[in-house]
This record gives sequence, C-alpha cells and structure tokens, in this order.
Amino acid sequence: MPSNAGTTRLVIVESPAKAKTISGYLGPGYVVEASFGHVRDLPRNAADVPAKYKGEPWARLGVDVDNGFHALYVVSPDRKQQISKLVKLAKEVDEIFLATDEDREGEAIAWHLVETLKPKVPVKRMVFHEITKPAIQAAVANPREIDRDLVDAQEARRILDRLYGYEVSPVLWKKVMPKLSAGRVQSVATRIVVERERQRMAFRTAEYWDILATLAVAKPGEGPRTFNATLVALGGDRIATGKDFEPTTGRVRPGAGVVHLDEGGARGLAARLADRPFTVTRVEEKPYRRRPYAPFITSTLQQEAARKMRFSSQQTMRTAQRLYENGYITYMRTDSVNLSETAIAAARRQIVELYGERSVPPEPRRYTGKVKNAQEAHEAIRPAGDNFRTPGEVAKELSAEEFKLYELIWRRTIASQMTDAVGSSVSVRIRAVSSAQEEADFGATGKTITDPGFLRAYVESSDDENAEAEDAERRLPTLVKDQPLTADELTAQGHHTQPPARYTEASLVKALEELGIGRPSTYASIMQTIQDRGYVVKRGQAMIPSFLAFAVIGLMERHYPRLIDYDFTASMENELDEIAGGDHAAVDFLTSFYFGSTNGTGDQAIAHAGGLKKLVTENLSEIDARSVNSIPLFTDDEGREVVVRVGRYGPYLQRALPGSVSGSAPAPASGSASGEGEEGGSQGDRAPIPEGLAPDELTPEKVHELFLGGGGERKLGDDPSTGEPILLKSGRFGPYVASGERKSSLLRSQTPDSLTLEQALQLLRLPRLIGVAPDGTEVFANNGRYGPYVKRGDEFRSLDSEDKMFTVTLDEALALLAAPKTRQRRAAAPPLREMGNDPLTEKPLVIKDGRFGPYVTDGEFNASLRRGQTPEELTLEQASEMLAEKRAKGPAPKKKAAKKAAPAKKTTAAKKTTAAAKKTTAAKKAPAKKAAPKKATSTPNE
Repeated sequence: MPSNAGTTRLVIVESPAKAKTISGYLGPGYVVEASFGHVRDLPRNAADVPAKYKGEPWARLGVDVDNGFHALYVVSPDRKQQISKLVKLAKEVDEIFLATDEDREGEAIAWHLVETLKPKVPVKRMVFHEITKPAIQAAVANPREIDRDLVDAQEARRILDRLYGYEVSPVLWKKVMPKLSAGRVQSVATRIVVERERQRMAFRTAEYWDILATLAVAKPGEGPRTFNATLVALGGDRIATGKDFEPTTGRVRPGAGVVHLDEGGARGLAARLADRPFTVTRVEEKPYRRRPYAPFITSTLQQEAARKMRFSSQQTMRTAQRLYENGYITYMRTDSVNLSETAIAAARRQIVELYGERSVPPEPRRYTGKVKNAQEAHEAIRPAGDNFRTPGEVAKELSAEEFKLYELIWRRTIASQMTDAVGSSVSVRIRAVSSAQEEADFGATGKTITDPGFLRAYVESSDDENAEAEDAERRLPTLVKDQPLTADELTAQGHHTQPPARYTEASLVKALEELGIGRPSTYASIMQTIQDRGYVVKRGQAMIPSFLAFAVIGLMERHYPRLIDYDFTASMENELDEIAGGDHAAVDFLTSFYFGSTNGTGDQAIAHAGGLKKLVTENLSEIDARSVNSIPLFTDDEGREVVVRVGRYGPYLQRALPGSVSGSAPAPASGSASGEGEEGGSQGDRAPIPEGLAPDELTPEKVHELFLGGGGERKLGDDPSTGEPILLKSGRFGPYVASGERKSSLLRSQTPDSLTLEQALQLLRLPRLIGVAPDGTEVFANNGRYGPYVKRGDEFRSLDSEDKMFTVTLDEALALLAAPKTRQRRAAAPPLREMGNDPLTEKPLVIKDGRFGPYVTDGEFNASLRRGQTPEELTLEQASEMLAEKRAKGPAPKKKAAKKAAPAKKTTAAKKTTAAAKKTTAAKKAPAKKAAPKKATSTPNE
C-alpha cells in the first residue's frame, strides 16, 4: 500500500515476526520495526534505580506513593540498543504508527514508546485483530489516538501488582523462607490448588457395591439383543452411590435414606436374582438436542489444547502467538465470543462446501460471553481472513504443534456456525423379584443421534478423562412397558469413592475465569509463575502444591485473609475494568487500596483495616514463624502429633515426643523464618520427606514407613573404633551413612534396605589410603561423580568396579597410574536445536545440553533454560531476551587462581596448646562485634 507521495512512515510493532509479516503488506514509504515487547518498566532492583532517586524513601517500590502514585519507569537494559535504533528512525520519518497489540497491555506499550522516543512528528495508533493485507490496510487508513483510559487501567494494574508483591513478599522472607514471592493473582491461584489438596488429604474413601445385569430380549427387533442395566433401588429405597458418602469420614451422609450394599450383600442378592424373570416397568423417551460450542476465547483455547493435545498454557499461547503474527489466526488474547459478519459469512460458505447446505442453520449464530466485563468489541479466536484456509491448505506451512492448534481453532470456529446435533434419549426401568421376595429395580439409559450436526466438525473434551464424549451413542433395543427380559449374567461390582480431582492447568484457568480473577493475557503467566516459584509442581497434567505453598497460604489465611479472598481479588479486576472504561480514577483506587482511605473507592474491608501498608507493617512480630511453617497431619495411635515442617533444606516430618505437642513449640526468639534456629524447640523424631511425594500421599501408613527407615533415619550399629552410632539417612541427594562428623553417600550398587554395618564402615573410611608410593606420595581409592578411581597427587585413573575401591592393592594402583590415559577426548555433542539468528545481534543461536541442563548460546554468552521451559518450546524471541539479559550483566568475572599456601611448619603439641590458649584469651578480651543485619537480596515477583 503506497504512502502519500514523499511521506515516510515508521510502523512500530512488538515482535520481529509481526514486523516481517506486516512489512510485506505495506508498500514503499513504510519502515516496519519491532520494539521487542515492553520498552520500559518499573525498576527490577536497586541497581535499576537512577542515582538521583536512590535516596527517596519510595525508591525501593519504584512508585511514589505519596505523590499520586507516580511511577518511576526505566528503560530495560536489554532494550536500550533497540530504543536507540527507534529514536534514530523516528528522526528520519514524517509520521509514526504505533501498531502494538489491541489489548490494554498493547495500548500501554504504545504510550511508553511515545514517552521514551519523544518524537517530533505526528504519532497515530493503528489497531487490528488479524494480520492480513486487508486488515493492515484498513488499520493504516483508520488510525486513532492512544486511549488514555486503557493506559491508566494497565498502569494501575502494574502499580497494584508492584505494591502487593513488594510489600507482602518481605513478610514471607522473614517468616517462611528467603526469595519467596507473593502476587495479587498468583497467591490466589496457589490458594485454590492448596485448598483442593487439603480436601484430598482430609478425604476418606468408602466402598459400595451394586449389580450389573446383562439383559436380553426374547424377540429382538431394532437395536441390539442385549444391553446392560445397573441396580438402582432395592425395596423402593435407592442404592447408595458415591455422592451419598461424606468425603471426610467415608460414612453414608445422615438422612440419605439409601441402601448401602457391601460385597456380601451384593453377591448374595445377585445369587437370589439368578434365573428370576425381569420385566420392563417404565420407558421414557425424550428428544436430544445439543447446541454448538461458542468460538474460542483465550481461556477456553488453553483448556481444550490441554485436554486434547496436552499443551501447557504457555505452550498454547506461544504457538498461538506465532500463528497470529504470521497471519493464520486472529488476536489470541480475548474474552469475547463475537464473530464479525465477514467471519460468519466465511464459516457458513465453508460449511456448505464441506458438509452440505443441510448443516447450515437458516440464521447465523451469535454468542454471548459469560466472562465478566468481556470486551465484546473484540472478536473470538478464529482463522484469519475473509476466506478461511482449511487445515489441509496450510499443513505444509506450519510446524506440527502449529498445525494441531490451527486445526483445533478452525474446527471450533466452523462448528460454532453449524446446526444442532439432534437425536433421542431413552430411560428404562426394569424390575425383578428375588427368591426372597425382594423387589430389585435396575436402570439403563440410551442415546441415539439421528443428525450429528456440528459434531461432524468438533467434539469438546472434558476434564474428566472417563466422561463420555458428546458424540458417543448408547443404543438400546426397542423396549415397551411390561416386556419380559432374561438375565444372561448378574455381576456384583464394587466401587470406591474418589477424592476430588487435582487441578490441571486447564481446570485451574477455568476456575480463575469463573471467579472473575485474572484476565486473558495473564492466565499463562500465572500458571508458569506458581510453578517457577516452587509452589506447584506438575505430575503429568495434575498440579500438586508443595508444602512450601501450604506454609505461605497458611500465613496469608491467618494474617492477611482479605489479600487472598476470591471476591476481593475479583472486585479489584472489576475496578480496573471501570478505570479502562473511564468510570473510575486510578489514583483513587490505588489510594484506597494502599492507604485505606474510605472515599467510596477500593475495597471497604481493606480500607477500614488501614490499607495494605498498615496491614503488612503492624503486628508483624506477632506472626509465629515456627507455627506458620508447621503443617499438622494427624495424631498417631500413641497420641503423638505428626507435623510437616518447612525447613531451610526442604520439608521434613516431625513426630512429637510423648507428652509434648510439636505443633505448639515456641518460636525462635528472633521470630525469623524456619531456616533460622531451626533446631530450637524441635524435640522428637524426624524423617525427611522424599522428593516427589505429594502431600495427600503422607498417609499414616506412609509416615510410619518413613519413620521406620523407608526414607528416614535408621541406626545400623556402632563404630567399633569410636563407639559412635552409624546412621542410615535420607537427604536431598539420596541416601547416605553418617557417624559423628563423617558422611558418605551410598554407592550405585547399594540400596538402603540391604545395607549392612560392614558396608557402612567401608563407606565411612573413604577415601581409603592404599599405601605410599616409592616417591613418598600417598595413593588413595575413592568414589566420585564419574565412578570409582585411584589417585596419586594430581593423577587419577578410573577403576572398573566399585568393589575395587576396597580391594585394590598398592601395586595394582601404581600399575594403573603408570599406564597412559586411554580415554579419548569425546567429540562435541551436536546441539539439541538450531534456532536461527538472534534478532538483536544476528548471531546464530543454538540450544545445547550442559552439565546443569539445556542452555541457549550465541557462542559468547550462555543462558540456562528456566524451569518449565523445554528446548522444543523455547521461541527465538525468548532466547534473544534471555541472552540480552546476560549481555546487560556483562561477562562473568574470571576466578583468580588460588595462591599456594606455604607449607605449614610442624609445631609441637606444647606450642599448639599455648597458641590456642593465647587465641582464646584474646577473644575473651576483645569486644564482641554486632553482626550486621542481612539485607534481602531477592526481588519480589509481582
């Protein structure tokens, strides 16, 4: 698209991929450049704060709370080079178009660009929801001004999250553990996961039985000859099912009025019903109709991608971002289910082509979103363009995961404009009278789909993997009232009640959405943050909270309940939406939240409590760190309370001594976090908790096993030379033996269960002195990272088995050491992935496998992949940003070679004693220095 004659325009987008796509749609006279996302932000740490502000009392927050919550923004170190490039380009053009994303965050980035570049030429805002040539040309032709209400809402959210994170996180550092973080949404999400785990821990299973009958019709007509029916009532009373039992006791709910069959009762009844006649007592047939699902919004896309393809939220959004930037789908951060008229027309045309005219309803379908404050002006996520490309048409252009996600979006969009699925559902009741004259009622249901409608294109999945799919049919024979049936088989079947399912990323996103917490652009980052912080770990798709999460949420529930209240957090989202709509002032909202002013804005409970500032500073000394870091489990058969302690080196079990209560032990005098003075007041047995053990798996049986030595501490005997006990323990890095100050890990060939006292003594004598070589140097045998070896001075040689460490002779060791090293230098392993050139430096980026895991490198700087990132999922933009951060810090300082200490002179025992006495005397005379208070070095994550 040509610009006005002689006019040059700079179009600024967020990513290089988007810039490349858009530049192809604009003619000469347009320069398209990327900002690489956010260009400014609040200071990350003290080093980011400009010198002239360092003395200000509010500098640590980066927000001047006493002057209208003015934010101190600094250009990110890894963006300075790109900003310089944009400043230079801005001076060479006649007009600037800011083409950042169409949501609040994109609006804020556009505003930050203006504030940073300070252009002297006209600036316009262009927005679009898909990157296609018509959409880009329309956006250029219809620019608008920056929407300050949207900017204010985004700025208020950023400041709100900074205040929350920077004021609450230090409390966690002091009372739980250093380097923890709290966040307005992440803490609530963690609470949801912890509450579900508590339900699972309190759950008590129950057993119940029923009977499955395989029934047959005498003269089959339409449908199958046999079908299954389940016992539903006995003597008019309903048979107990899972919903009739209390989850915390495993007993039938009081007043349920049900028959609870046990195994004996079910088997006995089945025997009494054998060879008895069965009769149909009721047949109810109803029409079945299922409407299509609405098109995807951000949250439902994440949920379905997780269910169908096992994608994480981050993986879904990264893949969707690539599809959007390359012109395949519309903007992927949206909470609107609307489709434009052109999109509806495109979908209906394609349905006719693929499925026939009967699959298109007479009138287009229009959907209303259920999400609070959805921005209905936006569109749902759909294929881009006025004519949708089928998955087959784009298959060769996309990667495997891009194709899967595109096909999912295409199918959902097409299905949303198709006809209903229709059919019929049948409910049947059958009765038999046992030989003991018991009336037993059986039930069966069937479903027949006569016209699948939209189900031809798309069937939604369920969080319950055992749930029946929408398009599944259950066909029954044609049955009528009083029809006789015979039982081919009667089977007593047992069931156990199940605890509530753990959250998956999909179901947690759904829960947050239903509560009105978070927004489309935040869900993926929330899922990642609670995992990065160690609050949640994933086992398969299940999200399991750590005991650290229990401690953090326990503290906040006791002392700051309002800050993790679901309704309160949702109300803050509503107020931010009001700011975006121009109906609320950001300063009033922030003032009420932080200082507690009661001017009709903000949450009144927080306001009357004095606001966040007062909440986190007053009564801090009353928070009992030891109590916070103790999670009660149960009281054992001997009356001892068993708790989990969250310690500096991980969680561990503690069992109180008889007569004491471990959970109420006094806190250390300092009131510090669990890592300080951890031994104080910790009388009783201890056992470490093996890594990977979920909280709900700490049953009394498992705890008993850990205390007996299955993963805890076990005495093997006494060392005959010292008399000290030899203990088998389980630590962070596996099992080991200890005696006094000596410790040694078990060998690879040894197991805790089979370890003997003799083997433990051998381990504790490592490194083993084999003898002295002719030149006077000592020769040792030991075990290391790469296996067993012998050593003389700086010379090492590997042994071919672990047993050799204890049997190798001096002559054998010397012969090994005299032989030349035979191990050849290994060829460099090929990279795990070649990523292409860094958009900032043009250097080729590759991902390699290192000693501490995969890392990305440009040949000069290396950056380890973060927790949750995989080599396959890491994007070029993420890799570039990670390396840019490394470059900003500069190369790591080289370690200086340690100077060799002069050989110590031999000292007589008398001289040593005299020197030690002098040192002790001097120490007594010298005044004790006060230890400088430690400064928190970690930065809270908002």
